[in-house]
Amino acid sequence: MNLLQTLVAFVIALGTLITFHELGHYLVARWCGVKVLRFSVGMGRVVWSRRFGPDQTEWAISALPLGGYVKMLDAREQDVKGLPEAELRREFTRQNVWKRIAIVAAGPLANFLLAIVLFAGLYMHGIEEPATRLAQPAPGTPAQLAGLKRDDVVTAVNGVRVTGWSELRWQLVRAAVDAKEGGDARIEVRRPSRGTFTFTLPSAALTALDLDGDVPATLGLAIALPPPVLGKVDPNGAGARAGLRTGDAIVALEGAPVQDVGSFTQAVRAAPGRAIALDVVRDGQPLRLTITPESARADDPRKGSVTVGKIKVELLGRPDMIVVADGPVRATVKAVRRVWDSSVLTVRMIGRMLTGDVSWKNVTGPITIADYAGQSSRIGLASYLSFLAVVSISLGVMNLLPIPVLDGGHLLYYSLEVLTGRPVPERFGEIAQRLGVGLLVTLMALAVFNDVARLM
Repeated sequence: MNLLQTLVAFVIALGTLITFHELGHYLVARWCGVKVLRFSVGMGRVVWSRRFGPDQTEWAISALPLGGYVKMLDAREQDVKGLPEAELRREFTRQNVWKRIAIVAAGPLANFLLAIVLFAGLYMHGIEEPATRLAQPAPGTPAQLAGLKRDDVVTAVNGVRVTGWSELRWQLVRAAVDAKEGGDARIEVRRPSRGTFTFTLPSAALTALDLDGDVPATLGLAIALPPPVLGKVDPNGAGARAGLRTGDAIVALEGAPVQDVGSFTQAVRAAPGRAIALDVVRDGQPLRLTITPESARADDPRKGSVTVGKIKVELLGRPDMIVVADGPVRATVKAVRRVWDSSVLTVRMIGRMLTGDVSWKNVTGPITIADYAGQSSRIGLASYLSFLAVVSISLGVMNLLPIPVLDGGHLLYYSLEVLTGRPVPERFGEIAQRLGVGLLVTLMALAVFNDVARLM
């Protein structure tokens, strides 16, 4: 069932993004008077098509779903000899360079516009998410060393206000990218006993982050959770053998009060194979049990593969939740800013990859996108629409890269034409196209390799 939902979510996401991208090209081409012969979602052999509209444009679905195209009347691709003059005036290469730039740029811009509309709608509707109240940072993490404590509420990162956990994570990713240029992160928090003040996370801690992982967790920042209550207890686990039952409330460990789910999990993980005393409340009555966590291997974001303790119980506990909602104007402004920031961050990440400052394993392909599509759809509609907006931004940015065969490559040609007053030589364009195809295939192979490596 999960696989089917993932495939459906992926197909809907990909179809939506491709359709909006190509609609950008189509609408501006029509606005500029260029004749459109075919609008295709997908590449390769046409599997379904219908003709309608004033120009009898062919609307098609093609076999390979990873892409799409708008086929215009173009002397470079079709024989236009013998066409009436009225038709020739609608041929693509006969348009002035500014019209050609507008038609090519319209696809990526449509992706950015879609992202703005989605984000603005989400901001206006309101998104329920965890508040930025922190659990106690684990010992030795950058957050703990900086002085952050349990129940601190993060209010801003580098002067940018944050109200929910997703905004906090986003600003931390931005701060990590900025840290490559030597900047620390200023974390403004509100503490019940002291009011509002600022901590500093050093750039050295930020530059070491894996931006593809859980950035807040690596820094030692986690969502504050209530004291744990047990859900399902695995009958074959250490918890069941110690006598734990569903509904037990964990109140103390080794005589020390258990503050939240996170601190209890950390304590259990730190005690593989060692007996520890638990104080629980069952049906209103206190009870002391002794439990010995099983030893298991797990990945630690800072130390790699480590041995941890596991007791195989489900811990229940819901964090403080807030609903972040804005009026139409503020929501639109926030959406535009989010799309701009995301686009700039993507470009900077690509630059960091080219200089070797960021690992190429951050290049992801269709398998990872499908996985995220499935995960976000299972969380809820708001999560899925947010995912759709993020991928739409990435698609817009990638298509603007100056790689031949992509929109950005064509825009580069037309920019050179504006500067020189004449089109790029045809032979140069052919060579560049071959190089562009080779580069694109290489990037796709790398993306698929990274996708498979993540699954493994």
